[in-house]
Amino acid sequence: MNDPLLTAKNISVRFGGVLAVNDVSFDVKRGEVFTLIGPNGAGKTTVFNLISRIYNPTQGSITYEGEELTALPPHRIARVGIARTFQNIELFEHATVLHNLLIGRHTHRSTGLFAEMFFTGKVRAAERAHREKVEQVIDLLNLQKARDLLVAGLPYGVRKVVELARALCTEPKLLLLDEPSSGLNVEETDDMAFWIQDIKHELGVTVLMVEHDMTLVSKVSDRVLAMNQGEVIAMGTPREVQSHPAVIEAYLGTVDDVSSLRRELAA
Repeated sequence: MNDPLLTAKNISVRFGGVLAVNDVSFDVKRGEVFTLIGPNGAGKTTVFNLISRIYNPTQGSITYEGEELTALPPHRIARVGIARTFQNIELFEHATVLHNLLIGRHTHRSTGLFAEMFFTGKVRAAERAHREKVEQVIDLLNLQKARDLLVAGLPYGVRKVVELARALCTEPKLLLLDEPSSGLNVEETDDMAFWIQDIKHELGVTVLMVEHDMTLVSKVSDRVLAMNQGEVIAMGTPREVQSHPAVIEAYLGTVDDVSSLRRELAA
């Protein structure tokens, strides 16, 4: 648990004259749920994009399992054991749930083009193994009823779960969840909290999450890092971070404003 899986050290990224992330450092320990919080524009998703190799840092380093992550091209990220979901769902809408999840197995394909063309015994055995892994994820996330349905016809909440399932089908060591509760109702958010805990405890997957729902953050997070205007303003347990004066100010205004609001509500 104390061994960092991912370490970001003094990372910054600049877009023209805008410093989107400024000198941010943190580490994510194996087996924990580590959450980034902050108001819109704080730089949270930019940090995710740096880890995913969508962006290059202007300065600093990101290491994963002791190796420099920024040296890898984006298409290698899934192969080293990092999977991601997106705030805006990215699925193949005119394919079934099952086919979307099987796409998540592409990083584990080891057969060549010739064997695939003639559907050899090795290919058939690999396909059975991929299907078994996918069925395990379907069972974990209760997607049995949606297995053979087209994604285009599914409710939004189910699509969010399907995207989570596809990420899990890559068998990641580190799972990046970008706003997993976005657009979900209270019941669906409770289910998401339950699944995140299962992913941590049953699958042993380390989770790095960006999230606005503080109830979900408090339920599942081991540690929380709060950002504002591209910089770190607090880090600690969910309780410690939520009560930190700089975090309160970032979300609600100055501490004096909050105290005044509390007095008005009590009157």
